[in-house]
Amino acid sequence: MGMAMKRLLLVLLALVSLPALAREAARTAILPPNIAWNGASRALVVPSGDRWITPAEASGFRLTPTYDETVAYLRRLVAAAPQLKMTSIGKSAEGRDIWMIVASSGGPAARKPRVLAQGGIHSGEIDGKDAGLMLLRDMTVRGTKRDLLELADFLFVPIFSVDGHERSSEFSRINQRGPENAGWRTTARNLNLNRDYMKADSEEMRAMIAAIRKWDPDLYLDLHVTDGADYQYDITFGFNGPTGFSPATSGWLESAYAPEVTRALDAAGHIPGPLVFGVSDDDLSKGIQLGNTDPRLSHSYGDARHIASVILENHSLKPYDQRVLGTYVFLEASLRAASANVSSLRLARSSDRARHAPLVPFDWVAKPDPQTIEFRGIEWKYTLSPVSGAVRVEYTGKPVTMRLPLVIMSEVSISATRPAAYWVPAAWREVIEKLDLHGIRYDRTTAPREVDVDMYRLGTPVYTTPQFEGHVRVTAQTKIERRRERFAAGSVRVPTDQALGTLAVLLLEPASPDSLFQWGFLNSILSPTEYVEAYVMEPMAERMLAEDPALAEEFRNAIVSDEKLRTDPKERLQWFYRRTPFYDERALLYPIARE
Repeated sequence: MGMAMKRLLLVLLALVSLPALAREAARTAILPPNIAWNGASRALVVPSGDRWITPAEASGFRLTPTYDETVAYLRRLVAAAPQLKMTSIGKSAEGRDIWMIVASSGGPAARKPRVLAQGGIHSGEIDGKDAGLMLLRDMTVRGTKRDLLELADFLFVPIFSVDGHERSSEFSRINQRGPENAGWRTTARNLNLNRDYMKADSEEMRAMIAAIRKWDPDLYLDLHVTDGADYQYDITFGFNGPTGFSPATSGWLESAYAPEVTRALDAAGHIPGPLVFGVSDDDLSKGIQLGNTDPRLSHSYGDARHIASVILENHSLKPYDQRVLGTYVFLEASLRAASANVSSLRLARSSDRARHAPLVPFDWVAKPDPQTIEFRGIEWKYTLSPVSGAVRVEYTGKPVTMRLPLVIMSEVSISATRPAAYWVPAAWREVIEKLDLHGIRYDRTTAPREVDVDMYRLGTPVYTTPQFEGHVRVTAQTKIERRRERFAAGSVRVPTDQALGTLAVLLLEPASPDSLFQWGFLNSILSPTEYVEAYVMEPMAERMLAEDPALAEEFRNAIVSDEKLRTDPKERLQWFYRRTPFYDERALLYPIARE
């Protein structure tokens, strides 16, 4: 064999072996160094021979149980504990039951807070499920936390996204330290449930909203695991601030709830902290961003309903046992804090539900005064990547305390005045169905009504691309018109002086980022339906100019100021067409009116 042929064979062999090598390299996520931990909450784990050991404990927290294993454990627990009831709140897209466990000692519910916690809204982030199984066991059959039953009623949904939970794999979460098997972020229809609270596309979300309406919890907890940077905190949690939708409730969370939960986590050997969302995804030195969020997310949706709502984000780079035990402590402390402060909690909720603020915020920007925060971080260094060619961050595993800029998104930048009521025409059944789903009260007409209202005339619609969560979102500038409008029988009047009045504003105002308009539910109003030919419009425009000197002056000024009008003959004819009675008077008229 000649030398040239040997070289060719060596090259071919190398090329054949590359995919196998790449596959092997891609099988193991290379995570930053771990920090050893041995917190006091390790004592919560039962011995290996205990008959009530949970599946996660039995595996040494290497694994999380499947849906069937979880349900089997819960059925056994409920059969042995009369304080527990197991109920399905609905079914998933693939037909699985979404189970809720109700833990209560009975007695007068009025004196006890009702705490609803959900795990697995993103089922790769499943710490909440395994922590909740341990806590339910200790509240009942083991009895080590039995006093909690006298303090609060605990409603626990171990797996919210049940279909995503069963898309389980060792390759689910590339940036997460355990468990070895984990579910997927989205549902069987690829919907992210923590973007679905307002539009409620998914069966799972419609079931959860119905459960929230039925049980009306005093405190709502959504249990997650982070993405992103490395730092020392293992448990972080947060909620909307006082410029959100429920200022009194936000004050209760800040003053009565957060300090108690933080103390409990500290005492158990955890490192609690604020939610860590970097101003820059790649560079924590640019600061931490906190503030209010859109009501498509769980804790902000709860805030819009005037329910004390908290999002927990465990740190993905901490080991699974540490994260589960921290969640257990968080849940227990939340039950105790709600019980100890139930009177002030309910007073805050009542205040927010009766408040009916004249302005409803839609978006926020950073406060102008710069602040800093003491941050328990992990040292990092910058290196030049041979792959991307960019500067990359490498975490060393060394704990450091630093001061970072703190950006608080709390200054209201977009808002709307609260009208006395909204009028939704009978034809818009999908909108009325969303009001029904969320439990927003309205009055339905039985005969046609003429009403003096304000209505929005929309400007040119701007569509976002690509799609987001199954929708092509849309925005438009608006201009108010005063009109006498006729509403057919079956139209609904939605008063805003109700407990869910703020939620109604957020759904029905077109400037709201989570309005049904911006999610695309009213896109059919954005299409013109009648047209005009040039051979008709040309002579009509000539006569209009000749008969109306004021119109002729307006046209001349418009040509000077509008480049499109100056250069586009069709746009000129459309300009005249829009000024004739033949033009669709309802074109780009937002159909939901303000009273």
